[in-house]
Amino acid sequence: MVLSKRAQSIGPSPTLGLTARAKAMKAEGIDVIGFGAGEPDFDTPMHIKEEAKRALDEGFTKYTPTSGIPELKQAICKKFKEDNGLDYEPSQVIVSCGAKHCIYNAVQVLCEEGDEVILPAPYWVSFPEQIRLAGAKPVIIGTKEEDRFKLPPPILSKYITNRTKLLILNSPCNPTGTAYSKEELQKIAEILVAEGIWVISDEIYEKIVYDGFQQVSIASLNPKIKDLTIVVNGVSKTYSMTGWRIGYAAGDKQVIGAMSNLQDHSTSNPTSFAQKAAVVALSGTQEPVTQMVIEFKKRRDYIIERLNQIPGITCLLPQGAFYAFPNISKVLGRVCDGQVIENSTLLAEMLLTQAKVAVVPGSAFGADNYLRLSYATSMDNIAEGSKRIKEWIKKI
Repeated sequence: MVLSKRAQSIGPSPTLGLTARAKAMKAEGIDVIGFGAGEPDFDTPMHIKEEAKRALDEGFTKYTPTSGIPELKQAICKKFKEDNGLDYEPSQVIVSCGAKHCIYNAVQVLCEEGDEVILPAPYWVSFPEQIRLAGAKPVIIGTKEEDRFKLPPPILSKYITNRTKLLILNSPCNPTGTAYSKEELQKIAEILVAEGIWVISDEIYEKIVYDGFQQVSIASLNPKIKDLTIVVNGVSKTYSMTGWRIGYAAGDKQVIGAMSNLQDHSTSNPTSFAQKAAVVALSGTQEPVTQMVIEFKKRRDYIIERLNQIPGITCLLPQGAFYAFPNISKVLGRVCDGQVIENSTLLAEMLLTQAKVAVVPGSAFGADNYLRLSYATSMDNIAEGSKRIKEWIKKI
């Protein structure tokens, strides 16, 4: 059997693979501390689960419109208006099987073969693969830690060509926790509008921000950039609903319509009763979100302090999301068991097999001098995991 070039061009998700491997080791009775999972460890709030149960009991288990049920689209429009200052009609909204699915659909309908998509690194692992699957070329721009991993507008301008179709912007960012201010977004928006370049704004972590940071959607800055923006969000991170697979996007009516047509012939509608639950998530009490973010901030402060106490490791304080992204460049090049630790992949492998700590290598995100640690885990796990890392690194 010969696989298509398309299939051969993509690999498995490093983050999902790492999490699965750590779970398998735990199932074998191995005491592994996992920092790999990109999902809150809190349960889905009870009022959301109760709505899903009610929908099931009432038989809401059939097909729905491909792009989402009307009441969920209305709730999404209301959310955009109240939270982001954005006016959208239901016809400008699509509900998909997670934010990842929204981004995939958007890239597929916007990009032609040979188009270029600008992608700041570090980037979320699926972005380059989704770009390639559309026949486009990811144009990766490495950002610097001293710039807090943000894309400087003058650098952005240098990478724009007559083939540039869009920019993918993730703020707050997975894996760095970086979040762009309104002023920073305005400078980027000016360039995109002047060049007529689309932007996919991945805002899935918008509610998980710290220290009074004011999250702003680039689409809210002015009508011109709004017309060029596909805003992507979902319920997975904010409401601890990762397995429910409900994401949504809003933007130009023609683009959203094309995304819906694509969804017609791929997945059809997202799960019916999960859509009902998502209505309540968006429209109901937000207190569980507030409490979750308070706890995440405690964990963030703790894990960053612990990581910065490890010789050879430094780590910036993230503004959002729930990831630490420590710099391990001073650890690379050391020798362990006669083997030179040449890259983050090998370091992550050794930490898993020898220290029994699961982390994700920075190479998966286009930044080999780093590791990603999710602090969506208990304080006890953070304490024990960081202790193991420190003790292991001190030995090499």
